[in-house]
This record gives sequence, structure tokens and C-alpha cells, in this order.
Amino acid sequence: MIARLLAAIVDFAHRNAISVALAVLALALASGWYAATHLSIDTDLEHLLPNNLAWRQDEIALDRAFPENDDLLVAVIDGQNPDLADRAARRLTERMRSEPRFFRYVREPDGGPFFDKNGLLFLSAAELQSVSDKLIAAQPLIGSMAHDPSLRGLFDTLALFVKNSAKDKGAIGRLNPTLAAIADTIDAELGGRNAAVSWQRLMTGRKPDARELRHFVLTVPVQDFAALAPGARAEAEVRRLARELEIGPQHGVRLRLTGPVALDDDEFATLREGAAASTITSVVLVCAILFAALRSARLAGAILATLAAGLALTAGFAALAIGSLNLISIAFGVLFVGLAVDFSIQFTVRYRDQRHRRGSLAAALTGAAETIGPALLLAAGATAIGFLSFVPTPYTGIRELGWIAGFGMIIAIALNFVFLPALLTLIRPRGEPEPIGFRRTAPLDRFLLERRTWVVGAALILAIGCAALLPFVSFDFDPLDLKNPHSEAVKVARDLMKDPLETPYTAEVLAPSLGVAETLAGRLEKLPEVSQAITAASFIPKEQQKKLAIIGDLTLLLGPTLSPPTILPPPTDAEVMTSIAACRTALGPLVARDGPRSPPARLQAALDAALARGPAILPRLRRTLLAGLERRLAILRGLINAKPVTLASLPPELRASWIAPDGRARVEVFPKGDARNPTVLSRFVAAVRTVAPDATGTPVTILDAGRLISSSFIQAGIIAVAAIAVLLLVMLRRLRDVALVIAPLLLAAMLTLAVAVAIGMRLNYANIIALPLLLGIGVAFDIYFVMNWRSGQSRHLQSSTARAVVFSALTTISAFGSLALSPDPGTADMGEMLTLSLICTLFCTLFVLPALLGPARRAARHVAAAAVQQPRIGPPRAVSEMAQDPGSRRE
Repeated sequence: MIARLLAAIVDFAHRNAISVALAVLALALASGWYAATHLSIDTDLEHLLPNNLAWRQDEIALDRAFPENDDLLVAVIDGQNPDLADRAARRLTERMRSEPRFFRYVREPDGGPFFDKNGLLFLSAAELQSVSDKLIAAQPLIGSMAHDPSLRGLFDTLALFVKNSAKDKGAIGRLNPTLAAIADTIDAELGGRNAAVSWQRLMTGRKPDARELRHFVLTVPVQDFAALAPGARAEAEVRRLARELEIGPQHGVRLRLTGPVALDDDEFATLREGAAASTITSVVLVCAILFAALRSARLAGAILATLAAGLALTAGFAALAIGSLNLISIAFGVLFVGLAVDFSIQFTVRYRDQRHRRGSLAAALTGAAETIGPALLLAAGATAIGFLSFVPTPYTGIRELGWIAGFGMIIAIALNFVFLPALLTLIRPRGEPEPIGFRRTAPLDRFLLERRTWVVGAALILAIGCAALLPFVSFDFDPLDLKNPHSEAVKVARDLMKDPLETPYTAEVLAPSLGVAETLAGRLEKLPEVSQAITAASFIPKEQQKKLAIIGDLTLLLGPTLSPPTILPPPTDAEVMTSIAACRTALGPLVARDGPRSPPARLQAALDAALARGPAILPRLRRTLLAGLERRLAILRGLINAKPVTLASLPPELRASWIAPDGRARVEVFPKGDARNPTVLSRFVAAVRTVAPDATGTPVTILDAGRLISSSFIQAGIIAVAAIAVLLLVMLRRLRDVALVIAPLLLAAMLTLAVAVAIGMRLNYANIIALPLLLGIGVAFDIYFVMNWRSGQSRHLQSSTARAVVFSALTTISAFGSLALSPDPGTADMGEMLTLSLICTLFCTLFVLPALLGPARRAARHVAAAAVQQPRIGPPRAVSEMAQDPGSRRE
């Protein structure tokens, strides 16, 4: 009955080919236009996840309480010395705040007036005493430069120090680091290399640690979620401001962007970069394989037109039913082509087979509908169920893909019974004088039948081996692994993770008050998995009275030095050259005593070279030798005037990032160890939740989102297998036949996962999408063979169905395999997993399923024999019928 109905539909399309083709084309064009004007792309990753889960509610509550910490763009500034890094971060922050069109909120978390004034209080008492002693020792240098902050003051001071220490080896030993630093800076500038002297180091004699060389600027950018890279405009503006402010390697400073916004935008840019190459490769390979399968450019063109119409209609449905594509459902196009092309190839190859058997175009079309139509309809239904099984899952991103791709399969099968026959009628393909199939596979067919026990036994052993490897299947929950490792944002993120105190993988807890937050932080810090927990109270220094006493002593000695009664006016170039020459002369006795490789000798040689250049070199020396002087003197004046820090005296910007307007407080918890290690991350989150069950933050989101996604796929898989089994049972009415369809599919799934384990491929958010494709393709292929077997076919590999299956798989592999060429790791992983799953599916369909099926039933064999023994179309009759049927003329 179904076969007759499908044959009637195809016959109608054949008899009304022009009307049907025009109607479908008009509908496809209208649908395509509607999709182009109404279907948007939503690049907001937050919309991929449901909002009604507990952990999402915790995350949303934190974001609402502290919006300035959500969707951050992070500028990481590394300087050759602390002065350069501080100056660049401060100037960039000021300029970004003046650009509200691009930046909603800007702050410098590790800088600003508060830390300029109170920075010494955050040192330990021992560290503060050491710094104080060194500043007191540098008092003569500080006083001289405060009195004359110019090149003249610098070289006059050096000349005075050199003369006073000529007879004191201990004094010259303390002075040598300063002489060497200035000599190196002058040499670098004269040699065209970038360098700048660090006044912090000259004044304290302390080598800065890595954290002092790095500053951060955090901003919440204005994003355009209708664009493929929402934060691109803000990122471009940061880089423009950096160029304007001379923040770059040539000026001793490096600026790099990272954070959630930059990471996402870099991923979109990588996807865009590889899209053109993979699309062109895919189209060329698909067209070539279609031509090889059909041996006709007209037939291949008809299939491509059917795919294009189906894609336009599916896009129109997506625009009408959903309105936007997320970053997962946007893959519906690739999935549609990969699956729908199978239906078209199956129908067209069966048409060729029937054309060879029956001769006329009309008979071949209805014959194809009768013989392959029910199998195609069942395969399409099973594939649609496979996608629609995602609809009940909680994962929003894949749920929308399920709706679109599921209805896309319905559209695809409808077009293959209506539009494709109409096109075949209009293009008038030539007849088929040769049988369609793989005749050379006859020995393999015989082997699979005669040795089917061996083959089934080998398949069983293979299944047992695959099952043994399944416990080793792992899921990579870290989304950073799906991003381009060569992009700037990813490189910076991984660089930050090397320091446990800078890693972005921190947990956060929203407490009802600061008091509760402090209690939680104290309990969290006792956990072995936690390195530290920070609250607003962490910015109130400990032992303040003891430290303020040390600073008070420093103020008595250094205060007058930093605030001289007069400051000399800027010198002329001639005065500076005179000071350089005097300093060069003063170094002579030390050079004679300590030798040509000593710091005094190096500085003398550098000064000789500078004198040889004349006054033209002075602007460059001012930039490299004095760039951070005035800023460092100003900071020192603030530091020695530090006052007790209380919660009330915290700057509003700092306080707002830790205490919400309603009094709720944030706790930030840092992991101990490498947070990118899945074991470390899991233990860290589990430990934090023992104290704070409502903890959120990046590690929590990574793990909970991973569990949500994996559970959604498992749930969808169970629903799909159960629903498909019911459909097959209703249609096939034999439990054994249902098992014959599903068994090779399960083996293919196990084999895919086992091979992935063997080659070290891990499941992730991107390549897990291969599983529904495996289900759709596998069910379709198996149904074709089982339906043939039910109709009496035993020589499966010689049939036209096997030819269609092989070329359909090759076409799909070409379409998806090209994704493996993408520079985006997520896309490449998806392409590799799709290719692997298709190869495993093809293997199980072609070599395992025929052995499972065995010889056809006797009654079915008689039916098949009767069909085969129909009057064959010999050459004279074939020519005669082709002449009578205009639709069967040769090209």
C-alpha cells in the first residue's frame, strides 16, 4: 500500500513535471528570501544553556549582583619594567573610560590611586622593613632627582656618587647595579633596541617579580550579538588606543587581549577563516563523487538542485518556527546536506537500476518509488526521530538543532518523491544500457554468505573488544581545548593559568553579607584543594599599626627629600651634554682600577658613544632614562603618607566589585594546582561545594555544563533508539528484523568509540554531534539492506543499493571530512569524529549486516526471481522505447 501510494505521488510529479518544479522552486525562493530577511544568528553562548537549572540560577544571580564582572574583555599589559607596565595600564584605562560607545565599564584591578597610596601596607612587615631600608639607602639619589628631575640631575648625581665612592669598594659595589642598568639602557637606545630604566629597581635595589611586570585592564565592552564577532569593535578600539598611546613592543610594553569576549571572538574569526576552504573542498568533492556515482552531470545537477531547495525550505522553517540560529543549530545546513544527499542518491541510483530493467523513464521512476520508496520513507522517519529526540532534552542549543534538522529530514524526503522526479523528467536523462551495481563483489558476497558464521563470530569478538574499551572513553569538559591554540586570547589565557593567583578558573560564591563571606572564605582556605579565598575584607591589610609605624619612620627620613623647597628648571641641551661629559670624566679612576669590563667602564663607553651623537640623542635618552621617574616619585610621596585602610575607605570601584548594592558579598576561590587538569578541577569544585553548595564560576560552569550536555545526548540517544525501534517494529512487524537493523548500528557506535580511545581522541562539545549523525546514517543504511533482504535480495554487495550506500557515504564523508581541515580545533575534531563514525558505519553495513541477514527467505526469493525474470530490455527494444519516450533520449 505504501509502495503504491509513493508510486502514485512520483507518477503525479512525472506527469506534471513543469508545474511541480515551478511550484517547488517558487516556494524554495520565497522560503530562502524569508530566511535571509528574518533568520538571525545568536552568538551569545549564554543562550545555549537553560536558565531554570540550580547551577544556572546561581550563575545568573552572581552576574546580576556584579554585572561589572560578566562578559569581560581583559587587556593584559606586560612591561620591561614595572614603571612601563604601570604607566601603560593607567593611560589606557583613562582613555577607555572616555569611550562609552565601546566600553560600559573599565577598571584597573591591580592599580590606581588606592594602591598607589596603600601599596606598602599589603607587604608583610618583614618585606616592608626591607623595602624601607633600601629606600633610605637610596635617599641621596631620590633627593637629587626630586630636586632636579632631568638628565642633568641624573648625570650630576652619578658623577657625585662616583667621586665619593672612589676610595670605598663597598660603596662602589652598591653603586655598580645602578651604573650597569643605565649603561645597558643607553647602549640599547644607541643600538636601536628598545630599553627603559626601572626607577623602582634603582630606588629599592630589588628585582621586580613577574606579577609587578604585568598589569590588567578589565572592561565590559559594548557587544553586537547580531554580528559574528560581538566584541570585535571594542577590541579594535582597544588596539587603536594602544597604538595612539605608544603601547607596543617598540616602546617596551606588550598588550594582549583575552577574557570571555576575546576568546569567543577569536573562535568566530577562526571559524570564518576556515569556512571558505572547507566549503570549497566539500563542494568540489561532493560534485565529483556524485558524478562518479551517477555517471551523469544532469543527474548530479538534479540532486544538487533538490538539496538546495531543501536547504532553503529548512532555513525558512527555522526562521518561522525559531527565528534565530545558535552556534549549534547553525550546523543544520551541514547535517541536512550530509543526510539528505543519501535519500537523493538512493532514489537516483534505484531509478538508474529500474531504467535499465524497464526501459522507459516513467516506468523507471514509479519502479524506483515502489522498490526503494518504503525503505527511504522508513529511513527518513527514523532519522527525523533521531533528531527530534533532542527536543525533550534540557540542552537549549541542541534542542533547537533537533527541531530544525528533524523537520529538515521530512522536507528532504518529501522533495525526493516530488521535486526530484519532476527534475528527472525535465532533464531527460539517457537510458541505462548497463546493469547498476558492483558485479566484481560477487566473490565477497559468496564469502559473507558461505562463511557467515565466521563473520558473525568475528563481529561478536570485535564487539566484546570494543566494549572492553568503552570505560576508557573520556569527555573533555574544558572549552578552551576547542579554541585555536595559536590565537592570542587562548595563548594569554593559558599563560595566565601558569600562575595560580592569575588563573581565570576560579570559583565564586555569592554570600548574603560580607560577614558571611569572610566566614566562608576562612572555611574554604582550610580545604587542601584551595590556595586562597578572597573577599572585600582581603583588601584591608593586616598588622596595619605595625606597618604604619615603619612607614612613619620612613616618612621622617624620606619626606623632606621627596618634597624639596625648590625644583630646578629644565636644563638646556648644552647643560645636559656638559653633565654627561663630567660624569664620563668622573668614571675614569674607577675604570682604571676595575678594568674595561666593569660597570663603570661600560657606562663610560656608553657615555662616549652618546657624546659622539651630540644633542640629537637627548630626546631619546630622556624617554628611556626618565620615563618613569616623575611617576615613581609621585607614588613614593603617596606611599609615605598612607593612612589606616578600612572597609569604608575602600574606593567605590573596588568595593562595588566585591560588595553588591544590596549588601551581598562575593567570595573568589582559587584552586591549588593546575586547574586545567580535569581531576584537579573536579576535586576543587567538589571540595568547594562541601562548604558552599551554591558556588558558581568558570570551573563549576565547565563541569555542570559538561554533565548537562553529556546527559542530554544520553537521554536523546535512549529516546531515539526506543522510538526508532518502535517505528521499525510497527513497519517491519518482525522483532528479528528490527534487531537486524539496530545490531550493526550499535556495533558501529561501539567501534567508533573504541577507535577513538585507541587513537587518543576524546569526546568534547563539538565532536559529540557525530553521534546523532551516526544514528541517522546508520539506521538508513541498515534499513535499505534489510528491506532488500525482506524482498528476496541476498547478493547485497552486487546490488544498486550497495552502490548507492557506498557513494552516499563517500559523499557525506567528503562533506564532513573537509571540516577536519579547519584551523578551529572544535570544528576539526567534529570533522574527524564524523569521518570516523561514517567509516565504521559503512564497514558494519557492508560486511557485518549481510552476514547477519544470511540467505533471503524462500518466498521472498521467489518474488525477487519473478521480478528479475521480467522481460529484459534487449538492444532493439531499448532503442525502440527510447525513441518513443522523449524523456529517455540520450544526451
